[in-house]
Amino acid sequence: MIATVLISLMGIAMLRINKMQAKWRIKIAKALIDPPADKKDRFKISYLLKKYAMFVLPFITTLREGLEAVVFVGGVGIGSPAKSFPLPVICGLIAGIAVGTFMYYGGSAVSLQIFLCISTAFLYLIAAGLFSRGIWYFEADKFNKLTGGDAAESGSGPGSYDISKSVWHVNCCNPSLDHGWDIFQALLGWQNSASYGTVIGYNVYWIVVITVIGLMLYEEKKGHLPFMKNLTLKQLNPMYYIKNKKKDELSETEQAALFKKAESKLNQRAQEDVTPQQQ
Repeated sequence: MIATVLISLMGIAMLRINKMQAKWRIKIAKALIDPPADKKDRFKISYLLKKYAMFVLPFITTLREGLEAVVFVGGVGIGSPAKSFPLPVICGLIAGIAVGTFMYYGGSAVSLQIFLCISTAFLYLIAAGLFSRGIWYFEADKFNKLTGGDAAESGSGPGSYDISKSVWHVNCCNPSLDHGWDIFQALLGWQNSASYGTVIGYNVYWIVVITVIGLMLYEEKKGHLPFMKNLTLKQLNPMYYIKNKKKDELSETEQAALFKKAESKLNQRAQEDVTPQQQ
């Protein structure tokens, strides 16, 4: 359930990548125009993170992915012989290099927005499957307690599921027993037994996602939520008021003036760097 929430929030952030670019552009421009008066303050972490945001963000992302890969391989390999490591690691490296090469060379031919939309749709399919799968695990645990054992041990037939809550069931394709179907379970949340809770939960998740994205599209076109001209989605977030983000909001005129000042500041620094070299 926690993973579902995190993936859903990440998907929304990916869809709003253009808004995030504008947000970071404003932060970097402010850092260029208004450096701290005291030179000691220029070495503070908050100022350095804003000034070198374009380096810090990719660096932390790459570092996190690398550490995650090491921890994942080490965790999976506990209790396994050393000879079981090379093949999956090499296959993972080959797959990663292939995907990275495709993204690098295909990035010029494919729009970034289209790529992010497709990636987000795939992430939401995973999140919907995780949500449905989480409900199934809760129901399976409750059924196991009623029967006094692990129902999955009885196979895929009668007795392995609660017939009173079943919508449909197939006596095969069990991701816990039949090899290959666990891939579909990991990617799409597949189960060979569907209950009222899992089916309703899967549909409710998609209804919520579609509603939120629909509100985002409406706000982007109209500047406010439906029937609420003075309210936006970010104003529904408690952190908007806790961090007092309203004071950082700029109008289009103010943003244009800010970018103009930042550009002139950069040109001034470039001239200062060129002058000593000419002398």
